[in-house]
Amino acid sequence: MIQLSRRFAPFVFVLIVVIIVTGCGPVTTTPSANPTSIPPNTVSVTATTPSGSANPTQASSTTTATSAVTPLQVGQGYGAEKGFWQVFFTAPTGSSDASKYVGGIDEVIASYIDGLQHTLDIAAYEFNSPALTAAVLRAKQRGLTIRIVTDDHDGLGDSQTTLHQFEKVGIPIVTDNRSALMHDKIMIMDSTWVITGSWNYTINDTYRNNNNALVLASQTAVQDYQAEFNEMFVDKQFGPKSPANTPRPEFTQDGTPIGIYFSPEDDVLTKINDTLKGAQHQIRFMTFSFTEDPIGQTLIAKAGAGVDVEGIFEKTGSETKFSELTPTFCAGLQVRQDGNPYVLHHKVFIIDGTTVISGSFNVSANATGSNDENLIKITDPDLAAQYLAEFDRRWAEATVPTKLSCS
Repeated sequence: MIQLSRRFAPFVFVLIVVIIVTGCGPVTTTPSANPTSIPPNTVSVTATTPSGSANPTQASSTTTATSAVTPLQVGQGYGAEKGFWQVFFTAPTGSSDASKYVGGIDEVIASYIDGLQHTLDIAAYEFNSPALTAAVLRAKQRGLTIRIVTDDHDGLGDSQTTLHQFEKVGIPIVTDNRSALMHDKIMIMDSTWVITGSWNYTINDTYRNNNNALVLASQTAVQDYQAEFNEMFVDKQFGPKSPANTPRPEFTQDGTPIGIYFSPEDDVLTKINDTLKGAQHQIRFMTFSFTEDPIGQTLIAKAGAGVDVEGIFEKTGSETKFSELTPTFCAGLQVRQDGNPYVLHHKVFIIDGTTVISGSFNVSANATGSNDENLIKITDPDLAAQYLAEFDRRWAEATVPTKLSCS
């Protein structure tokens, strides 16, 4: 029996009842409504390997975690928790059969929404997950105060979106109304937990694309993300018009150093570059879009200084003249193109097996200068081990580039 963190324990009973009634779904835990006073529950939680997902026999990175980390069961995905954080990864099988799109991390987060009592703020670049849509509608019926910010074109304007269902029941939605993107993927739950990462709240990003989602039970993190959400929803400030007013962009939660930054106002590219320059032993990265020369040059320099650098590029677009794939590959770095027939959508760097950089921020000019983006940096070897395990799963199915010219 494994003792779960008191910050993520109180809805276990509700979830078990749901699973017994439905006969399916993930066994997991969720943040507490009062994380500082709820006593810990003790339940047995077993990690499973989703059918059809990569399970490499050889790993390219050290992924040792301590016993403080509790694996969380997800039907089609991976999950773990420790203290104030939970992390989830999608596990695409490559199937285009929508009937198999069940048991993903969207169902886990939907169960969290079902346990909320007061408020739910969502900043979503895209939204069409049936599980999340149904959960938000149920929350509205329970009387929750719900607010949504989305992109005007790829959010509310998308032909597959379910956001119009929320409009019909009176949930207010604010769009950015500009050519650049409102690219965040954030949920703030009961002013107690925040979810961030690369994962859009869609069918594709849950069941076809590789993504990560990070859940934090941290009041400081909540306040930082809440300030950014309010800028967009209340003040209608997007992109370069957004003020740099994050309450506490750098802080320590339970002894863990955390940095939370928003683009373009916080010069996120420099934050990434400075962290990479400090690497002593190892850098791993997984990138959907990587076109910024300063980061590519830093990786090449660190590899030349003896740092072990390996990275995976989303295949689509990686062979263009703008991508950093060719410069890094031709400089001798160990870089590959992802093997997912759909999309590797991560925006992740893992430094020295201790620090994780993640969020919505692609390493691109648009993310740097015009889109609304967020990035989080956490220094915790146990969390880094979870991301390194995901890197190894992706590395096992990635391929060495064969069509690049280094002339």
